[in-house]
Amino acid sequence: MRIIQRTDKGDLTKLVDEVTLPYDVYFSADIETDGAIPGPNSILSIGITYAGTFDGETFSAPVDYETTFYRELKPISDEFDPKALEVNGFDRDRLKVEGTDPQEAMSQAAEWITKVAGAGDPILVAYPLSFDWSWLYWYFVRFSKTGSPFGYSRCFDIKTAIAVKHSRTIVTSGRDRIPSFMKPDLKHTHHALDDAIEQAMIFSKLFTKSEK
Repeated sequence: MRIIQRTDKGDLTKLVDEVTLPYDVYFSADIETDGAIPGPNSILSIGITYAGTFDGETFSAPVDYETTFYRELKPISDEFDPKALEVNGFDRDRLKVEGTDPQEAMSQAAEWITKVAGAGDPILVAYPLSFDWSWLYWYFVRFSKTGSPFGYSRCFDIKTAIAVKHSRTIVTSGRDRIPSFMKPDLKHTHHALDDAIEQAMIFSKLFTKSEK
């Protein structure tokens, strides 16, 4: 968004000042892990997609959801919950060999986010935010060469936004109870990139759709 101040003198229009205001650049992120908490347990995959911009007045949704980042990571410990692997289907032994080193993966993710955001402020979007934020912030601080591209608090919780916008409780604003007109075209697959894109579609409808 640009504010342009002009002064008119006769037929002349002089550009006096041009200011670029701060704007949010949203990134929908999803992770798959092998347990409940970072450190003792590990992130196994990260999926991120560009999810739009907002300048305080106008939300601009992506033309498509093909601006993405995806990595599968080496585990950082030997501790894991077998039930988590049953959900996401990962083979930890394979990732120990084929997975990207966490330092490389998190540094690449931070660099990609910063590049896509350009002059804007990167904002992490998740559903629910608390789980993904706790893991990603810990991993960025621990492993990325440049730290967290989202600072320590630039984030957006879709679950809370649904509760506020549609006068619901937090408990009744989960993914399984999403308003029908906000449902995405994709299924929740527990593949990090698929689910990041699904979240981005829901997020866009927060700005662009109204219940009828």
